Amino acid sequence: MGRENIGIVRFNQKIGKTMRVLLIGSGGREHALAWKIKQSKLCDKLFCAPGNAGIGQIAECVNIQVEDIAGLLDFADREKIDLTVVGPEIPLSLGIVDEFTRYGLKIFGPSRAAARLEASKIFSKELMAKYKVPTAAFRIFDNLQEAESHIEKIGAPCVIKADGLAAGKGVIVAKTVNEAKQAVIAMMQERLFGESGNRIIIEECLEGQEVSIIVITDSKEVLALASSQDHKRIFDNDSGPNTGGMGAYSPAPIVTNELFKEIMNKVIYPTIDGLAKEGIDYRGVLYAGMMLTKEGLKTLEFNARFGDPETQAILPRLKSDLLEIMLAASEQKLNRIRTLEWDKRFCVCVVCSAGGYPGSYEKGKEIFGLDKAAQMPDVVVFHAGTKLLNNKVITNGGRVLGVTGLGSSIGEAMDKTYAAVREISFQGMHYRHDIGRKALRY
Repeated sequence: MGRENIGIVRFNQKIGKTMRVLLIGSGGREHALAWKIKQSKLCDKLFCAPGNAGIGQIAECVNIQVEDIAGLLDFADREKIDLTVVGPEIPLSLGIVDEFTRYGLKIFGPSRAAARLEASKIFSKELMAKYKVPTAAFRIFDNLQEAESHIEKIGAPCVIKADGLAAGKGVIVAKTVNEAKQAVIAMMQERLFGESGNRIIIEECLEGQEVSIIVITDSKEVLALASSQDHKRIFDNDSGPNTGGMGAYSPAPIVTNELFKEIMNKVIYPTIDGLAKEGIDYRGVLYAGMMLTKEGLKTLEFNARFGDPETQAILPRLKSDLLEIMLAASEQKLNRIRTLEWDKRFCVCVVCSAGGYPGSYEKGKEIFGLDKAAQMPDVVVFHAGTKLLNNKVITNGGRVLGVTGLGSSIGEAMDKTYAAVREISFQGMHYRHDIGRKALRY
């Protein structure tokens, strides 16, 4: 594995023709990917299925849902797509990469077996335990009474995780024994997350700062993107329930060169090597979410795709051609990449969410001020839960927008981002006011 080539760079192979690209997904991550892919000299035509109001401004959106593997395959074949890029986890867990590969279509993303690293938290935790990747102590349960007895034994706080996919909401940090029991009942008995809660994990509650490292790999070479830091809780000062992510910044000053090497050597390499030993070829994006505890580095989770909203904070800093890199990974030719060029500035992304998120929320609220915010210098507004209706952009999800700003310091990036956020409004709009504050101390 090309461990000396950490950091990404240019793809030196000359490619003879421009490409027709299909991007799958409809969130803020996908808007950021579309925005970056569109800048590539290789991109001739960009489609997105199903897309959103923002993506529709730079790509042709097609009404095919992310779980419709047969429909996506038929479209890619009919439109002679040169590379398909998978944004969200659902199509990966359904085996879209396996299907496209079987029909000889190029696609960027891990196979169904590899995507289990995200699709099954139990698979992920057992792999970490087997290959000595540092993580929280845990137990697995498929029986409600046994889970409740274990909670009484270990006490609180503790963390309850549904095994399967739950749109980023399948983790509950319980501060009391009663809260932990209620979480177990909600998952296993009340079926809060459907079949994802058939089996659960109960693990120790870790404290510390979260950091994220995203790498692109072809199973042999591993190329790391810039560090970032996500903010999962809905309210300021990391309070309230977990969400899919309320904001991020890049780089994360807490990730020193020494810590970066530790993450690669203790988390990233052992995981990819471990998968290889299990007979699993991992190609695509591997996202590691970790916590810096008093006891040292601990791995919280893996994702089999770009993070959201970390991607919105990382890609505006990437000067290299992302499409070239993804094509190289899909062809297992990452060894041809030497370096990645980065904007040295800081980037801050603040998520604007619907009132009530991550619980129940209303859709269909008109969004105002988008044009004014987008025209501000060093600002990009990424759409997530939006759609176009009667020439008006309206809310269509829990996380609605990711407002992103670049600055020479973390403070300047925060100022630009929040100035743009204040130009935007819709009924019930909520956002955190402290994204980036943790980095100020550095």
